[in-house]
Amino acid sequence: MTDNKRSVIYALLAVAMWSTVATAFKLSLAEMTLLQLLTGASFFSTLVLSAFLLFQGKLKEALADIKFNLKSILVLAFLNPVIYYIVLFKAYDLLPAQVAQSLNYTWAITLTLLSVPLLKHKLTKRDLIAIVFGYIGVVFISLSGKSMTGELSYLGISLAMFSTIIWALYWLLNARDKRPPIIKLFQSFLFSVPILLAITLIFEGVPESYNVKQFLGIAYVGIFEMGLAFICWQMALHYTDRVSRISTLIFLSPFASLFIIHHVLGEPLFATTFIGLALIVFGIMVQQSEKRT
Repeated sequence: MTDNKRSVIYALLAVAMWSTVATAFKLSLAEMTLLQLLTGASFFSTLVLSAFLLFQGKLKEALADIKFNLKSILVLAFLNPVIYYIVLFKAYDLLPAQVAQSLNYTWAITLTLLSVPLLKHKLTKRDLIAIVFGYIGVVFISLSGKSMTGELSYLGISLAMFSTIIWALYWLLNARDKRPPIIKLFQSFLFSVPILLAITLIFEGVPESYNVKQFLGIAYVGIFEMGLAFICWQMALHYTDRVSRISTLIFLSPFASLFIIHHVLGEPLFATTFIGLALIVFGIMVQQSEKRT
């Protein structure tokens, strides 16, 4: 098998896992609090990432590196997974899965906007196209939420959009840090577990014993969404000889996710959701095409 074929397989595996995320979030949050889900999932993600680093012979390096980058690790850990997922899970708790997922997908557009004041970047014509199409898409998706529930959760929409700001800030800080991506993620999750455990104990006390549904939800989100999906995507980037060859595959994820949401959660799919998501994806693809030329 050629490296490019390996790359595509790894990318498709990541896309498949990310396509189930919205459904897994909603099912899990129906069984437990967001802090219970996040704390447990972070623990499982740490196990997966540590096992992968151990397999690669890099676990000792990742642990030894902590003392040299403690400040950066703590900052990144607070942004992701602690603050990011608390905000995102609350948005999923308040909104239909198709709405929360689609709104969260605008993080790439938020990143463009934040790069102007933070990195002194100038907006190009393609950036402006992405912004216009992206936020028109947000309006359409918000209409889907109103059609489904009969009312618009302004708090849920605000939290979903705020999560894109947190993720964009995390990405900007992460891009400046030259440590290997999987090592950085492992260190963030390693430190997030005691932080989240402390937050859970303070606000919710000692959790009761978990039932099978809760355990499976925690394990699935931690192993697949927070662990294996990221590893597969990094492996895809490692094996490809052209990033653009696999980057467009990521756009399959939100559309595949809508059908999983419909068949598993029973949410009716609205034309406005597809239109809004298509507008967001179109804007991002136009923006990315500039980077490849």
